[in-house]
Amino acid sequence: MAVTAYGLVDGMILPLSFEVYKPRERLKDGEEYYSKPQIAARMIRQLQALGFQFELVLADSLYGESKVNFVNVLDELKLPYILAIRSNHALWLPQDQEVTQQPWQKFERTFSNGTTEVRYVAEVIYGQPRRQQYWLLTTDPDTLPNNSTSFVMVAAPAIKLSEIGDSYGFRTWIEYGLKQCKDTLGWADFRMTRYDQIEKWWEMVMSAFLMVSLFADAFNDACPIVHQSFAQHPWWSNQSGWKHLLNNLRLIIQPLICFNWLKRWLQVFPIASLETGFEQLTDQMNQFVCPRVHQLNLQLIFSSQ
Repeated sequence: MAVTAYGLVDGMILPLSFEVYKPRERLKDGEEYYSKPQIAARMIRQLQALGFQFELVLADSLYGESKVNFVNVLDELKLPYILAIRSNHALWLPQDQEVTQQPWQKFERTFSNGTTEVRYVAEVIYGQPRRQQYWLLTTDPDTLPNNSTSFVMVAAPAIKLSEIGDSYGFRTWIEYGLKQCKDTLGWADFRMTRYDQIEKWWEMVMSAFLMVSLFADAFNDACPIVHQSFAQHPWWSNQSGWKHLLNNLRLIIQPLICFNWLKRWLQVFPIASLETGFEQLTDQMNQFVCPRVHQLNLQLIFSSQ
């Protein structure tokens, strides 16, 4: 089990940080226990210290229900957030105050592929209006289906009512990111029991994921050599999407990988022209550069997997 933090910027998902969660019963002498919300809160502080700026923090109910260890940290850092909470979430109220639900309102949920769907939203007010707002989001206000109904706590003044559904919907990028990590990059193909091995494997997978994501802009017209030369490769993909980026990036690093396979044989059978040829081919590949990112305003998404 690991706590993972992803950033979403300009429609591009970026793995930012991870930490393996260690249950109390697995701790060794001298190790201190940290809950998943405590780990996530520590991640936020670490990422801010590195210079990251967050427009919005999104997380599931594990974190939304952790007021002391997570929500209070977001409030302390003055970070806006939309957090899932349980449907039976409760607050202490004076005897003369009660919980009321406002009428349902329609809104248009816009998905990342541009399609839209009618959804419904209603505010739930605990006693008097407060800084933190509580909203029900659903596809059907009559039946409130479990798989398409969410109860969220919102503290994001810049988010309009019509934007709450779409903004919270960005959390589905977590599932997209984890699918690529587990299926495409092979995180789910190995089983390890030592924490140092688990952490190393997570580090390798997340690094590969980040490398692909950071090249997204370059593949989309930011690097002219892509269209002038690289696209002539018969296996090159001109389609958009993360898997197509992965395919093309694998082609770009292929000469370096192949050379590393062969260089031991070149020590046995020195062939200067072959080594020079690989160096020249690698130099061509190095013309493909990742655009430098000076500042990122991210939507920060947390999950436990």
